[in-house]
Formats: sequence, C-alpha cells, structure tokens
Amino acid sequence: MQVVSKYSQIFSIFPHSIKPKIPNFQTLNPKIPNLRINALSSRTFNTSILTKKVLFMGPGVDPEDIKEDMVLPGSNIVVGPYAGDAKIKEVEFVKSSNKVKDCPRNEERGEFAMLGRSNVGKSSLINALVKKKEVALTSKKPGKTQLINHFLVNKSWYIVDLPGYGFANASEAARMDWSSFTKGYFLNRDTLVSVLLLIDASVPPQKIDLDCANWLGRNNIPITFVFTKCDKMKGGKAKRPDQNIRDFIELIRQNYKHQPPWIMTSSVSGLGRDELLLHMSQLRNYWNNE
Repeated sequence: MQVVSKYSQIFSIFPHSIKPKIPNFQTLNPKIPNLRINALSSRTFNTSILTKKVLFMGPGVDPEDIKEDMVLPGSNIVVGPYAGDAKIKEVEFVKSSNKVKDCPRNEERGEFAMLGRSNVGKSSLINALVKKKEVALTSKKPGKTQLINHFLVNKSWYIVDLPGYGFANASEAARMDWSSFTKGYFLNRDTLVSVLLLIDASVPPQKIDLDCANWLGRNNIPITFVFTKCDKMKGGKAKRPDQNIRDFIELIRQNYKHQPPWIMTSSVSGLGRDELLLHMSQLRNYWNNE
C-alpha cells in the first residue's frame, strides 16, 4: 500500500522500499494546498480492484494514523478530519451560461465540476447525489447538455454540470467550440474545488478519457475519477466493471507520474453515493478554511 496526502490532482507513485522525498508542487489555485507525500510499508486492504493501491490521503491526516476503516469502500480515498456533514438538504438550479464570464460569481462558494464523455451517466449521477429526479435533465440523446449549468447546494456550494465531450454526431465546429468553451471554464474559475471526471466502468478504457485527464493534469486542475455504471455486467467476453477500472488505473500509472483519487459509483444501486459526498465534503471544508 502506498499513501498520498496531496489535495490536488497530483499524486506520486513510489516503490515500497524507497522513502520518497517531499516535493513542493505549485498550483494555479492559491486555495489548493501543497501537502506532503509519504509512502508506508506494504499492506493491502480488501478490494476487488487492486491489491496494492495508491491512497489519496485527505487533508489533515497523519499517514502513521491511517486505519483500514478510514478508506472509503470502493475507492483509494482516506477520510480525514475535514470530512463533515455531507448531507444534501436542498438544491436549486441557478442558471445556465454559454460563456464563462456569465457564470455565477461568489468567492465564498466553492464548486465541483462534473465532466465526462457523452452518455457516461453524468445527469443520472447528479440526480442520484441530490436524490431528486430531473434536477439535471437526462436524455437518450448523448450530448444534450451544451451549457454550463450551476446548481446551488445547501445555499453554500455548487455542483456544475458541464457539456459532455466526445459526442460523435456533433459537427467538427461544435466539438472545437466545446473544447475552447470548457477549457476556458477550467482555467478561469478560482472557485473550482475539484473536477469530478466521470469514467464509464462498463467499457474498456477510452483514449478520449485519458486525453482529458492528461490535459487536466498538465494544467494543475484538481481531479477525482468517478467511475460510473459499476453495476452493469455485460455478457459474452466483455470485461466486468472492476476489470475495466483496474485497466484504467494501470494506464494512469503507466502514463502519468501522478495519480488522482478514484471512487466507484452506480446511479441505479446507489453504490458510492454517500462515500463520494463525504469525499467532496472534506475537499470543500478544507477549501473553505484556507
């Protein structure tokens, strides 16, 4: 087991036999802290994904104090002292924006941006998180979300529904506009606590998802991988969701020096809902206190 204690998209992988040096990472967002990175002696937790995994250590956690029950089930996330009340009591739609400059401006309200390939189940996950139907409209036509949609949660923070990427039926010009449009949001939102990058666990790793993760990493955008559709079991020789997740994580390890936190979810069964909200609470509370 290896432990990572950096609240950002930047995570390092070290051999168990090597004690890593503590690096100083720089971020674009001054509210994203530079925390230390440590590796512990080899130990494994019960998981169907990996017998060895790099752990995301929540803010304020001492690596020497980590216990098995501090790791959220179906994830590599360690819960720390900043995790608080994760319940969603109320949610309201605020506005849709077709330009970044038109998005709500409130320096006291952090936001989590939901991003993913078209038809990844983004709207379904948002609805599952808030436990209300049609808060985010779902459609059988991938690519329906074309604006930046802000939802105010508990009158204190935002969930942001971003346009999906990789919609094959969109025109080349539309895909180009989306790229510029969404990237502009990431690079100009000081209130962005983290991006929740949704990955479809029912299919093998997709290059477009890896490319997106790579771009976010290069630009120091805090990120958590949220694996969706973890309840789907396809017949034939298709791999199970846990196998697809394992393959994706291995690709991240091979291609990126730093690995983000990840968590398994299902909008159908509710898998990972409470755990994801708890993870979001510790990031949000740390952000609020910096």
